[in-house]
Parts: sequence; C-alpha cells; structure tokens
Amino acid sequence: MATKHQQILSYIESLPLGAQISVRKIARVLGVSEGTAYRAIKEAEVEGLVSTVDRIGTVRIERKQKAQIERLTFAEVARIVEGTVLGGRDGLHKTLGRFVIGAMETEYISRYLNPGSLMIVGNREHVQRMSLKSGAAVLITGGFTASSTVERLANDYQLPLISCSYDTFTTAALINRALYDRMIKKDILYVEDVMPTQNLVTLHPTDSVRDYYHLVEQTGHTRVPVVDEDGRLVGILSPRDVAEADPSGAIATFMTRQPVTVTPKTTIASASHRMAFEGIEMMPVVRNRDLIGVLTRQDVIRALQIMSRQPQVGETVEDVVVRDFQQIWSGENQVTLRGQVTPQMTTSGGTLATGALTTIIQEAARVCLRRVRHVDMVVENMTLYMLKPASVDTVIDAHAQVLDYGRRYAKVEVVVRDKSDTFAKALLTAQWIER
Repeated sequence: MATKHQQILSYIESLPLGAQISVRKIARVLGVSEGTAYRAIKEAEVEGLVSTVDRIGTVRIERKQKAQIERLTFAEVARIVEGTVLGGRDGLHKTLGRFVIGAMETEYISRYLNPGSLMIVGNREHVQRMSLKSGAAVLITGGFTASSTVERLANDYQLPLISCSYDTFTTAALINRALYDRMIKKDILYVEDVMPTQNLVTLHPTDSVRDYYHLVEQTGHTRVPVVDEDGRLVGILSPRDVAEADPSGAIATFMTRQPVTVTPKTTIASASHRMAFEGIEMMPVVRNRDLIGVLTRQDVIRALQIMSRQPQVGETVEDVVVRDFQQIWSGENQVTLRGQVTPQMTTSGGTLATGALTTIIQEAARVCLRRVRHVDMVVENMTLYMLKPASVDTVIDAHAQVLDYGRRYAKVEVVVRDKSDTFAKALLTAQWIER
C-alpha cells in the first residue's frame, strides 16, 4: 500500500500544468496533516514537478528531462529577478526559449519576437502589447507596472507579465547567469543518468538462504536488495551475511538492515565517494523508500570515463581556479602544477583564499595519482598547514608527491611554494576507484 507521502506525490503529478498547489488544499483534499503535505511538496520541488514563486505560490510545472534542463520556466524567471506577476499566471509553467532586450526601434523588434521568448523592456507599452500578440512573455524592468490593457492581453494569451525593480542590464545578467548555471548542471552526471533500468533482481524477507544462492548462480550478483510486498527496500544480503547460515533459514534473519543507499538525484561524484568510503560494490537506488534500481561500481567507473571525455560548456569555480595552471612532470610519483594567483582567487586583502588554495592542492594530488596509477580519487582526509600568505600575481608551484599507496588508498603530500617561500603544506589521504 502506498504511503501518504507517495499518494501526495502521485496527486501532484496528476494535476494539470499551471495548477496552483497549497499545503492547506492538499491536506484538505487528501486528508493528511499540513506537515506531511509540506514535506511532500518540497520533495515534488526537488523532483522538478513544481516551482514556488514569491507572492504567487507553488505552481505545477513540466518535469524537465536531461536534454531540456538548461531551459528556465517563467516561474523560475520570476523568482530569479524577484519579480511580481501582474498577469498571465496560467502560463508560468511554460519554458523560456530565449530572451530579447527591447532597446531598439519598434520596426526592428518584430524580427526577434517569436513564441516562447521573453521580452525584457521598460515602460514602452506598445512594445509590451506587440510582444504578447507575438506569443512572447514580457518582463518589465525598472519597477514599472502595466496598464489594464496589457494585463488583459497577458491573461487572454496566458503569457506571464512580470515586473521587477532591477534595471534592464542587471535583469538580463541575472537570467543569463541562471542559464549558465543550468548548462553546468546539465554536464553533471547523476545516478539516474547511468543506472540500469532493466533486470532488477530482488529477494523478499521470507525467501530462504537457498533462494539467495540460486539467484547468485543465475545472475552473478552477490549483493541482492531485499524488498517487502510493496517494493520498499528493507535490507540487503551479501555473502558475508550468510557465510554460516542454514540454507533453509529465512533471509530476514541474516540480511543487513538499513543499507547505504543513494537517490536518482545523487551525483556520481558523491556516489563514488560513498562506495570508496564504505568499501562496497553496489548500492540500492531508492525514491521515497521504493527500490527503483541498483548502482554498481562498474556503472560508476563508466560514468567517470564519460565525464573525463565530456566537453564542459560552463565553468565551475574549480575550473576558474585551475584552468591556467600548467602540469609539470617533476619525477617519479611527483607532479607540479604551476600558475599565477589571480584576483578571483584572493580575499579582499589580496592574498590567496583558503578555498582556492584547497582546490589547487586537491587538483595537484588528483593529477599526480592519475599519472602514477591512472585512477580517480576521493579525498578522505586532508591536513593543511598555512605557513605564509601568497599575494596576488604570485607565480606558485603546487608540488604533489605520492608517499604511499595500496590497493584502495593513497597518501599524497602537496607543498605550495614559489622560488623563495613555502606558503602551505598539506597531507591528503585518499581512496580511489580504478578505471
């Protein structure tokens, strides 16, 4: 039987796009507490089913697939610019194709208007009307409002009419930054992107240990999830659990309860870290306690290989910090990263910030391990000693050396210095996943 949480999510998913959702309404319709309704709505927001807009509320939107993740809904645009929706609320769930700045002569504007676009304009009412009639939503900058005629057009065409207090340049920059962040997010691999969706093998608590052995022989999988009659994960069974078990005994007696799990929205980087840290080969993938798949170490390795070959469209903070550093092979088990301390890496006092320093150190250790063993590492522990501040424009070397390594771990020392001074030293303990 589905839980109340699952019933609420199913109800939200059944609502038409653009429908408004409230905690009180769901609590009243489904007969649940407001606390339960609130938690389910937040889960629906994480799942991409709804979006919350200030002064409007929560709106049902279309769940975005990976290929469309970089597209913003008008509801999200309103939240990004801290805007007020003046009309066209029924169109908040629609997605933004592109935005146009209405700073040109009227006769030229029509060339750039098409359905799904967003016109960013001030108090030029004739441009607002032209945009809505062409199928484009309107974002009014400068804190201006709209006439009743424009509001009526927005409602008739179901196109959002939004007003914000920012100037046109700032508004466009905010939207562009959000789109840029989405492009980065699109490049990130999640468990749902690599998780196999077929041949899911499970056991039930009432099955016997003998059934487990037969399943291992058939599939070759030694770690098997255990689910109840509703498909909810209740445990996991491995050879260690049944090493001395009676073959006729029920597996509920021997299974490991509360196993380590991941969700479909867990990043591959996070999943690989947990696998290395826990020393496990497979993790169940759950959504609202329901088992929907499993993630194996082979899946993670394949995803890491894809990530290493993937062209990055947008730059993360880590990319900005290390993009101009050069790799220098400085000896056996040793690598040096050489680069300049740029203003973006510094504190307000003009010295290398701790966050940027840590990023450089971890990158040096990662490059070193790739050279030595061709592996990806997950940092388990790092001890950092700050000796002297490194000033802006200083050319620094991050010299990494593998001190010791075994089958699953490595110890790496990193020294950050220039020609005359040593700025920091660090000792990293890392586990790795071989490709």
